[in-house]
Amino acid sequence: MCLVLCVSGIGSGPLPRPLRLQGPGAATGFLRRLKRSWVWNQFFVLEEYTGNDPLYVGKLHSDVDKGDGNVKYVLSGEGATSIFIIDESTGDIHATKRLDREEQAYYTLRAQALDRETNRPVEPESEFIVKVQDINDNEPKFLDGPYTASVPEMSPLGTSVIQVVATDADDPTYGNSARVVYSILQGQPYFSVEPKTGVIRTALPNMDRETRDEYVLVIQAKDMVGQMGGLSGTTSVTIMLTDVNDNPPQFYQYTVPESLHVESVVAKIKAVDADLGPNAEMDFRIVDGDGLGTFRISTDQGTQEGVITLQKPLNFEERAIYSLRIEATNRNIDPQFLTLGPFSDTTMVKVAVEDVDEPPVFALHLSEMTVSEAAAVGTIIGTVTAHDPDSANSAIRYSIDRNTDLERYFNIDATTGTISTAKLLDREVNAIHNISIFAMESHDPSQIGKGIALVTVTDVNDNAPVFAIEYETFLCESARPGQVIQTVSAVDKDEPLHGHHFFFDLTAQAVDNHNFTLRDNKDNTASILTKRGGFRRQEQSLYRLPILIVDSGSPSLSSTNTLSIRVCRCDPDGVAQSCSAEAYMLPAGLSTGALLAILACIFTLLVLVLLIVTMQRRRKEPLILEEERDVRENIVRYDDEGGGEEDTEAFDMVALRNLNVVQDPMVRRDVTPDLPSLFVSRLAYKTLPDNIIFREFIWDRLKEADVDPSAPPYDSLQTYAFEGSGSLAESLSSLDSLSTDSDQNFDYLSDWGPQFRKLADLYGNRESRNPFS
Repeated sequence: MCLVLCVSGIGSGPLPRPLRLQGPGAATGFLRRLKRSWVWNQFFVLEEYTGNDPLYVGKLHSDVDKGDGNVKYVLSGEGATSIFIIDESTGDIHATKRLDREEQAYYTLRAQALDRETNRPVEPESEFIVKVQDINDNEPKFLDGPYTASVPEMSPLGTSVIQVVATDADDPTYGNSARVVYSILQGQPYFSVEPKTGVIRTALPNMDRETRDEYVLVIQAKDMVGQMGGLSGTTSVTIMLTDVNDNPPQFYQYTVPESLHVESVVAKIKAVDADLGPNAEMDFRIVDGDGLGTFRISTDQGTQEGVITLQKPLNFEERAIYSLRIEATNRNIDPQFLTLGPFSDTTMVKVAVEDVDEPPVFALHLSEMTVSEAAAVGTIIGTVTAHDPDSANSAIRYSIDRNTDLERYFNIDATTGTISTAKLLDREVNAIHNISIFAMESHDPSQIGKGIALVTVTDVNDNAPVFAIEYETFLCESARPGQVIQTVSAVDKDEPLHGHHFFFDLTAQAVDNHNFTLRDNKDNTASILTKRGGFRRQEQSLYRLPILIVDSGSPSLSSTNTLSIRVCRCDPDGVAQSCSAEAYMLPAGLSTGALLAILACIFTLLVLVLLIVTMQRRRKEPLILEEERDVRENIVRYDDEGGGEEDTEAFDMVALRNLNVVQDPMVRRDVTPDLPSLFVSRLAYKTLPDNIIFREFIWDRLKEADVDPSAPPYDSLQTYAFEGSGSLAESLSSLDSLSTDSDQNFDYLSDWGPQFRKLADLYGNRESRNPFS
């Protein structure tokens, strides 16, 4: 038994290829068919088929099939029934869908021949492959593009820059669909690309970054080995030329204006270097010129400028122009480019000093002078001098800054600068005067120079010595003769050159006293001693001892100072316990007058508090006694803003309570009506039963609200105070008296005192009274 397989060719119809298998019986002289497994070749089908009919793939046929329809063919595996279908009678296989090799390159299927009646296999199941045949349907793509690369300027011809790679999704093992070649569409003649490898190289030597530093290339990749009909893709490559030190620095043409002022920074000069970064760094130095010691130059690292600074003060009158020869040299020199020339440049810079009007300058900025504090007014103490440093040499006028001489102790001659005293001086008040002197040009007062005169006032002996402190001396009643009870010292406001030396002694009146004596200790102190014992407070509690103090000045000055000695009772250790009656006086700082003033303030505050309490109690007392109040009165509360108790036109209180009178509904409430037309008599409510009274009252109020032009156009709450008929005594309200002939008489209110005078005026029986006036 043999099986025939028909395979479709590429681009052709079905091509049957019967495969006949000869068994071992062929060697015995007769043919014998043996049943064997199917043997399949590979099926091929083109991808991207665009026809309307299913694409024919191939044909399956078994030699068991006699063509009578007893054999049927079954297909299973990848894509069976969904992509590939088989005619079960003829074995023809068709593809029903468009296939893409890039999605799936082949399909594995299984074929089986069955007996149509018994559904049993007549051949063993066999497996075959349907391979998708590739066509050129994918263009090359640069997956890593666009590219960025760099190459040093001045690079040799053919220097490799970067490699670009394009990929093609077509089958590289079949045809030329995936064979790519590269070409350059944009970027000639500067760069080239190798067709097979995609390596980009320089195509020109000595490309200069200073001329052009960026190039944009367009590279194309085309499949089918670049032949016509191939697909292509492009990418861009941006190539930057990096800098090398191939240019020396060059100076701009530099000029300095003649009006350049003298400053710490005189000028900044710049040399142009076409290189970048470290290749453009340079150092400046002054090579020659007449300003070597006056100026120096340094490099500003941020701007690469040469900064010329001043080393010595400039003076137009001494020199007006300076010439400097300055050199700029590259700091980092590349040895391979030394043949291009020296990497330095020089230039001449002229600095012109402009003459400016300078203020006067003092010969001595600080002039020190001395004057005695005993100097008379007008004494000359010194002279200051200033001059105009300009060539004009203008005349100078002097003055004192009075902010430094507020007391006006000194004067100055405006022309000569001579300083003299204007007031008597006192060294003990101010020993040093620091005054500022102004010198200004006569033709331009705005040009002012400033100097300082330091005036020291010398001392004269014009102050007598006095006690150093106010001594408080206590003497015990048990003191013995010759006992030191006090040591005194002295001070003097003067300051002699060789220091103070004081002499102590008792005055002539006190030398012969029998109580105390003085001993000069020769160290600017003196001791007070007792001459006797047996002091008694009861006999004399206070002694005053005059002491004479003399200084060592020339001439010497003296003063008499009184030492107060108080006799006290002391304990066995000599500590004073009580010293006469003054020991019981008030503490220091609190006199009798002050104590009296404090007591007077306290008394005044107490009186004010009592007055306030009394007034508060009087305000809380009721106008009448609780038991004397008229219980017949009803308190009516309404919110109305009027003029007080005398204002009775603000509201019609009668309508609130009196049932026998009602207000005319057509009368406007915002206008005070005349008295005759204010009330209208109606049927008295008190003659009706209670249920009818309330019903009639409600109906009347409802009608009044319906015809009221001032009523709001929405539901609103109306509140009325209503009083029923009540008892036979009728209403006890006094409001009825306003509109009826009430027989109530309130004249008795006048007898209740001045507190009820206002009520008596309101409700008293006066015929001429208008209740609404």
